[in-house]
This record gives sequence, C-alpha cells and structure tokens, in this order.
Amino acid sequence: MVRFMHYKWLYFLISALVIVPGVISLLLFGLKPSIDFTGGTLWEIRVSSAQSQVNSGSIQKVFGDGGFSAEVQLSGTNQFLISTAPLNSAQRAALTQKLKSLVGTFTETRFETLGPRLGSELLSKAVVAVILAMLLILAYVAYRFRNFLFGVSAILAVFHDTLVLLGVFSLLGHFFGVEVDTLYVTAVLTTISFSVHDTIVVFDRIREIRRRVDISLEAAIDQAVGETLVRSLNNSLTVIFMLIALLVLGGDSLRYFVLALLVGAITGTYSSTFNAAPLLVVLSNLRKKKS
Repeated sequence: MVRFMHYKWLYFLISALVIVPGVISLLLFGLKPSIDFTGGTLWEIRVSSAQSQVNSGSIQKVFGDGGFSAEVQLSGTNQFLISTAPLNSAQRAALTQKLKSLVGTFTETRFETLGPRLGSELLSKAVVAVILAMLLILAYVAYRFRNFLFGVSAILAVFHDTLVLLGVFSLLGHFFGVEVDTLYVTAVLTTISFSVHDTIVVFDRIREIRRRVDISLEAAIDQAVGETLVRSLNNSLTVIFMLIALLVLGGDSLRYFVLALLVGAITGTYSSTFNAAPLLVVLSNLRKKKS
C-alpha cells in the first residue's frame, strides 16, 4: 500500500506555491470587477453578413471617438457584446448613428444599463452566497461524519480552491485586464460544490474502512486515497476535457467563465485528495496532542 500521507507536507508545499502568488496579487491589486458590480451598459448588436469585415476594434474606436471607454467582444457570428459606462438616451442615440455609419443597419439584441448601487448590491450578495455555502457545507459534513474535524478539513480544502481561483483571476485581471462578473461567481460556487463532492467520496471510504478494520486513521486514509484516486481522476478528466473543448471552440463571452470552471475543476480534484485528507491527519494529530 502506498503511504500517501507520508508526503503530506509536499502536498501542502505545492498548494502554497500556487496560492501565494495569487494572494499577493489579491492584496496588491485585488480583482477587476465588471460592470455587473461597478455599474454600466451592456449593448449587444448583430450586423448583417454583408458587414462581416467589421471587427471588435473598429466598434471600439467608434466609442472611443465618442468619448467612451468600451470593451467589445465577439459573442456570435457577426454579433458583438459592448460593455461601456452608463449611457443615457441622448448618448445612446448619438452612438447608434455613429455605429450605423460604420456597420450600416444593425439589429439590437440586448441593451441593459446597471447602476452602481445595484452593482454594489450584487457584489454584497455574491460574497454572502459564498460564505453561506461554506458554512452550510461545514455543518453538513461535520454532521454526516459525526466528527467536526471532517467538516473543518473539507472547508479548508474548499477555502484552498477558492483562494486559487481568486488568485488566478487577480493575476489575469492585473496583467491581461480580465474582469470578474456574475458568471465568475457562479464558477466559484460550482467549484465549491465540485470540491466537496470529491472530498466526501474520500471521507466516506475512510469511514467504511475504519468500520471494517481496526487500523489507525492515517493508514485508513492511505488505503482510501489509493482506492478512490483513479476514480476521482477519471471523473474529473471527463469534465476537464469538455471544458477545454469549450475554451478552445466557445465564444468570447463565455471564455473566462469556462476558464474559471477549468481552474476550479483542476484545483478541486487536487485538494480533495491531497489537501482535505492530509489536513484530516494533521488536525487529528493536533487534537491527540492537546488531549
């Protein structure tokens, strides 16, 4: 039997090497919020196939000439999603005329303006949702396994995954201008559930082994990890392959949402086996020393 827990400090070191740069970036630069949180206008237009030579740069220049900073993404065939500052009726009409002079007649498929107050409210709700999810997971896992340390280990692994995801997007935001929006919050919550799902599989196997055989917790964890590792990898790889395909072939509007899910799937798979289980060993040893 492979002694996986013999290398637990190596697993923690690998996690630290991934987390620390992201945490430093979070402290120095934070995240770059989209208009979902800061307020602004989302304007989606579809041009005719005859205007296929129109690109994101030319539309962005129209807004720049009008005195507006805008980000333009290709959201479909001849379809563009424009993010800019809040526009009133007069500004919208003026920009519409300028766009028509560039692309001709176009179809407006979406126009939404979000005020800063509503954006701040969305941000607060997103933070509360993440915290509430973690607390409920802690309580549920601790109750189901009749051991508070199981819950603490699971939630620390989830916290690890959340830090990785936040750190990666802080670095992307600072160096590449990648913004976080409500879809990113969805990806964070999905990562939390994915991580806990795999962790519970490992914890359940630990409990079953200790019911059948009178062995130490560390030996039971080594056996449980050995029995579930291949299953966890196979399960996660099917998700990862699908996300890679979406990342390569999907549209610009979904690119960073898919990237967040991909990062979450990878770190969630790692933490379930190589963070949650070793943390359970460390916390159990600490409790024994105190008692």
